Order: sequence, then C-alpha cells, then structure tokens
Amino acid sequence: MAQFDFKSLSPDTIIDGLESVGFTVDSGLLPLNSYENRVYQFHDENLIKYVTKFYRPQRWQLAQIQEEHDFSFELDERELPIVAPLKIDGRSLFEHQGYHFAVFPCRGGRIFEVDNLEQLEWMGRFIGRIHAVSSLESFQHRPSFNVDEMLYQAHNIISESNFVPNTLQLAFFTILEQVIEIAAKQYQPEQQIRLHGDCHAGNILWRDEGPHFVDLDDCRTGPAIQDLWMMLSGDRRQQLLQIDTLLMGYEEFFSFESKQLVLIESLRTMRVVNYMAWLCKRWQDPAFPHNFPWFNTEKYWEQQILMLKEQMFALQQPPLSLLSA
Repeated sequence: MAQFDFKSLSPDTIIDGLESVGFTVDSGLLPLNSYENRVYQFHDENLIKYVTKFYRPQRWQLAQIQEEHDFSFELDERELPIVAPLKIDGRSLFEHQGYHFAVFPCRGGRIFEVDNLEQLEWMGRFIGRIHAVSSLESFQHRPSFNVDEMLYQAHNIISESNFVPNTLQLAFFTILEQVIEIAAKQYQPEQQIRLHGDCHAGNILWRDEGPHFVDLDDCRTGPAIQDLWMMLSGDRRQQLLQIDTLLMGYEEFFSFESKQLVLIESLRTMRVVNYMAWLCKRWQDPAFPHNFPWFNTEKYWEQQILMLKEQMFALQQPPLSLLSA
C-alpha cells in the first residue's frame, strides 16, 4: 500500500472490516469531518449509533495508536468524559485489508463556546483533572512537541514541496526562518506530561452534564500550557481574563507553573508552521484539493507572509501574566 493511500478504502471495505469484528451495519456510512483519517458514523440493526475511524496508513506506528487507546482507557477508568474506543475480545485496534481501524460509541453535543467564561472555567477543571492523571505515567511511543519536527522539518517540507510561488519565495522564507529562529529559542519547556495535544473547540463537545473530548489522535508529550492556549481568543485583555478563568478551574486539580505562559507563542508558531507543512505533505490526497482549494494559490502564500510577520511581532511581546498573580 502506498504511503498515506486511501484509494482502496471503499465503503464495502469499511463495512467488511466492521463485520469482521462483529458489527452489523444497518445504515449508510455517514462521513464525519476528518482529513487525516477516515471517520464514519453508522448504526447497527438495533439502531445503536457508532463511529469508526480508519487510520491513515503509515502515519502512526501501531504501538503509538495502541498507546493512544490505552491513554483513553486510563482516563475513562478515572471517570473522565473521554470517548474511548470499544474493546472486542480485549482488543481495540483491528486490521482489515491493510487498514487499521477502531470503533467508538457515538456521542453528540454542542460546540464549546470559547468566549463563555463559565464554560472556560469548567474546561479548566476538566483539563486539570486530565493532567492530574496523565502526569502519573509517561508515553513510551508517542512523540513530543519538539522544534526539530514542528519547525525545522516542517520548514524543509514546505521548501521541498515547491508550492510557494517563485515571486514570493524570498519574502516568505526570509520571514519564516526569522520566526522559526525566535520560536526555537523561546521553546524551553521544563516539566512535560502526557497531553491531549489538540484542544481546540472542534474536539470538545458540550452536553448538559458538561464537556467531553472525542479525539486523542494527536496526543503527545509536552508542557501543560499546550492543552490550554488554543482556548484563548480575542485581544490581549480578553486573553488575560480567559487564561485566569481557565487556571482558576485547572488549579483545583493540578498545579500550573506560570512560567509556562512564555511558551504560548512558540507553541502557536509550531502549530501554524506545521499546518502549512501538513497541507504540502497531504496535497496528493484527493480530499485535500477538494477541501482546501485556496491552498495552492498565490493569495494563500501572500496571506502566510502577513501572518508570519504578525507572529514574529507576537513572539517579541511580553508573555501573558496572571491577573491573580
């Protein structure tokens, strides 16, 4: 199977795989919003809804996927609202025709409101509880948030992809390399723990009883602030209030080192640079030109130059500080 290749993953292949582990698919396969993997909702003959995830080939080693599952089970056993994969005969990771997949219970909910301070404090408590558990052990197979992969290797992927128009290459790579240099120097984490790794609103669903996470696909080792900063929005004044509110809930369950706040902009830089590299790397997947038609355009790269200039300015500003400090 070619690297990152989903070409042979037909609906029949998916249904056959599900039936091979005991599921009866009594509906169509409803594709859900996922670009890295292939994720579908279905229901069985009892009208019970499930979600299946077919992992992108060769993205993760099998030991890394299993470690994601084991982390989910560990959190679920502590009664944290994580949607963990189902176990069948003691296994949660299955294989069919070269594809590896898992099946999850289907959980709905509303989108998390990032500007809702009550929900932010609740999320702080939730993530504090997660970190209190995740700090007890270490990942053995999952990677960390690191500058080599997320800045330097990402730079090389963008450079070698030839997507940046010739007329913009000098301006783009000049500012990119300046931003990478500053971010790499700033990113000096001390305490690192197991993280969810991708705490944005799309991975958080809200129910009457509170929030739950639906995806640990990007779990890694890193500083605790990584699981908090993506919930900040608005101007500096708003973000100061938001981080204070988050940490008010967080510190009920786990101690936060305020010096981690200096890492926010370097982590944001890793995310934006890695995102550009990810689009370059995945462009041969037909789903990407279809869903990101603006990527391979001159206007996109002009916007990235402006964004990187803004990011360099942000890296040079004093870090957020706690209102309660």
